[in-house]
Amino acid sequence: MKLRQATAAAAVVLALTATATACGSSDKDSDSGGGKKITIGIKFDQPGLGLKEPDGSYSGFDVDVAKYVAQKLGYKENQITWKETQSADRETSLQRGDVDFIAASYSITDERKAKVDFAGPYLLAHQDLLIRADGNITKGEDLNGKKLCSVTGSTSAQNVKKTIAPKAQLKQYGAYSECLSGLQNKVVDALTTDDDILAGYASQKQYKGKFKLAGLKLSNENYGIGVKKGDDKLVGKINKALEQMVSDGSWEKAVKANFGPASYKNEPAPKIGDIVK
Repeated sequence: MKLRQATAAAAVVLALTATATACGSSDKDSDSGGGKKITIGIKFDQPGLGLKEPDGSYSGFDVDVAKYVAQKLGYKENQITWKETQSADRETSLQRGDVDFIAASYSITDERKAKVDFAGPYLLAHQDLLIRADGNITKGEDLNGKKLCSVTGSTSAQNVKKTIAPKAQLKQYGAYSECLSGLQNKVVDALTTDDDILAGYASQKQYKGKFKLAGLKLSNENYGIGVKKGDDKLVGKINKALEQMVSDGSWEKAVKANFGPASYKNEPAPKIGDIVK
């Protein structure tokens, strides 16, 4: 009698363990979209690209691209967890598995491709300078001896220091919004990053008339969606979603909605895998 009771009790324990294991394994599946949540890395402080609004919602071109891709992967908008991913943290966030993919003005470079994989590109931008409205910087070399601001982990500032204005005094902060404050207060002479990001800042109501784009194309920046190294399956699915976004008109609609107010002249939608050097 006691043996039968012990055997029955063991069977119950095994059944409960198996049930718990089965439930736990379905919580998240970033490849197929079959799970309950997907975590996407974006910027929180880039108007026009990735911005956390005062009401807690998110706006911008990168956000719209990420939503479209997530939907094609099988996730509804309320199943997305947005995570702020600053420039210096993007590779480590993917490597640690903090996010499933990143859409955060993430330029595809050989150095980054050694650490993570990319889908795309989905936008071709160009490095430029944001200066004060009364500024007279007309070419990259004018930055020699001047104070240049960018964010830690950005390729833009390094590009200037290495090839354009080696004598520029580089200041790096954690976020572009800090650079913008420094530019407004004359702590720095110019802010450098991609022209679409700069256009978003310049078009904000509180800054209208205070800043201007220098109008320089200092580099080509091919925006890609970053994923964990080796996840070829997810890269393929995202690439397919990006192609659909262009073909059904959603890409052009998102461009006009997010960059139109700043009179930003965007390049045509790039072809998947076509990296402009």
